[in-house]
Amino acid sequence: MDLQVKRLDIRNLSFDEIQKRLIEIGEQGFRAKQIWEWLWKKSARSFDEMNNLSKNLREKLAEQFIINAVDISNSQFSNDKTIKNSFRLYDNNLIEGVLIPTPERMTACVSSQVGCSLTCKFCATGYMDRKRNLDAAEIYDQVVLIDQQARQNYGIPLSNIVYMGMGEPLLNYANVLKSIERITAEDGLNMSYKRITVSTAGIAKMIKKLGDDKVKFNLALSLHAANDKKRNEIMPINEQNSLKSLAEALKYYFAKTKNPVTYEYIIFDGFNDELADAAELAKFCKHLPCKVNIIEYNPISFAAFTNAEEDKVEKFADYLRRHGVTTNIRRSRGKDIDAACGQLATNEKSAEAAIS
Repeated sequence: MDLQVKRLDIRNLSFDEIQKRLIEIGEQGFRAKQIWEWLWKKSARSFDEMNNLSKNLREKLAEQFIINAVDISNSQFSNDKTIKNSFRLYDNNLIEGVLIPTPERMTACVSSQVGCSLTCKFCATGYMDRKRNLDAAEIYDQVVLIDQQARQNYGIPLSNIVYMGMGEPLLNYANVLKSIERITAEDGLNMSYKRITVSTAGIAKMIKKLGDDKVKFNLALSLHAANDKKRNEIMPINEQNSLKSLAEALKYYFAKTKNPVTYEYIIFDGFNDELADAAELAKFCKHLPCKVNIIEYNPISFAAFTNAEEDKVEKFADYLRRHGVTTNIRRSRGKDIDAACGQLATNEKSAEAAIS
């Protein structure tokens, strides 16, 4: 085994724990503030970068700890300027993350797990095995690297972050919240909570926990059907988290946070594209303040779904608007490089190629 793996990633320690370790090795505790700033404000990838620390201290740190920095294995550039990245983790697992540039904003779409366990039938990641959760620093690194890409390629820093990449964020709850804390902290990246959206397939008890924790970021629910029978068919998670239980959890969440919710709805041809489906969705939207983002479907080779006809999408959206639901139609970005919503996936062959 690589010796680096045996050493603890220093970013998994709290500030107080770093301070305690410093004192134990005969160093002054105030150095912890300098190290903390290097790790989370300056995004240092090695101890050698910490040039306001003595060489002796840097060597001590390197003997005991490692910074398991995430690397870009490969980047693909779309015709619409979207950039899809394959990120290599310290254990050679691969994840994907995307930079989505628009005239209004620069958005990073980041992953929270290696693979996914939820097996949604329309999503490429759902056909992968879930290998492990990402730690907070691995999520943070994706944001840092994508921000660097935005600045280098377009001269504009990141403005928004969406946890809509590989994995189910609420099944990696603690690390997702820790990553957001580091991204938003004044002694971190100092980004606004209001610029961050966490998307879930719908785990009722964890949505309630978000309410109990009074989170400040935005919440999106991948709904795709406001009918239990249809939702069960495409999203097996719904069998244990029915629409009724989700509605109760979301009302609880709103009561605690006062944050409106976004519903993501992909309209599949011949499946959930009728006005009767729109009526069910409009009814579900009455539970709490919300908006609906209708998302263009991006076909994958594993599934037979196709996107609904344009006129049906427009009629569906118009129905929702006429019934008082704020509705946006989101056009996909990066389809030509499989970077669009639902298309993120890695496989063993691509992983082997990246490692070799």
